[in-house]
Amino acid sequence: MQAGEAHEFKVGDKAVYPTQGVAEVVSIEEKNIAGNRQQFYVLRILDTDRKILVPVKTAQNVGLRPPISETDIREIFMILNEDTIAFDNQTWNRRYRGFMDKIKTGSVFDVAEVMRDLYRLRAEKSLSFGERRMLEHARSLVVKEIAVARSNSVEHVQAEIEEIFAA
Repeated sequence: MQAGEAHEFKVGDKAVYPTQGVAEVVSIEEKNIAGNRQQFYVLRILDTDRKILVPVKTAQNVGLRPPISETDIREIFMILNEDTIAFDNQTWNRRYRGFMDKIKTGSVFDVAEVMRDLYRLRAEKSLSFGERRMLEHARSLVVKEIAVARSNSVEHVQAEIEEIFAA
């Protein structure tokens, strides 16, 4: 399920917050904001233990969504296995902005494309510091979401992905 489809979360559910990764809904609270009572999902990002409040009414608009399905996971692996993408001679910062725009969409498929492209680019030349950090971030987002969706360890999923790029 990608952004655009409405989903109601319950306490204990896992949810994916764009650019932050997998979170757990720890509570649903009502708060008074500017004189209006609103309900908020209180999310704990699994990676950092950071807490985020997301208004229930706008959760879909910010891209909050459930973890991906097995069908989506197969599609991610197809994306990762796609042949090398031809890179033109863009400067690293232009590539970086393009990759960052894809990550910000909240689509795990876009993040997987960024990860694939940076892995492929790394095989051709050295990545800039920013690109190396972005590769780590994209890999972390994809690996952790697959691990949660499959109830697998992060290490297992990481090894499965590393096999793709080892060849």
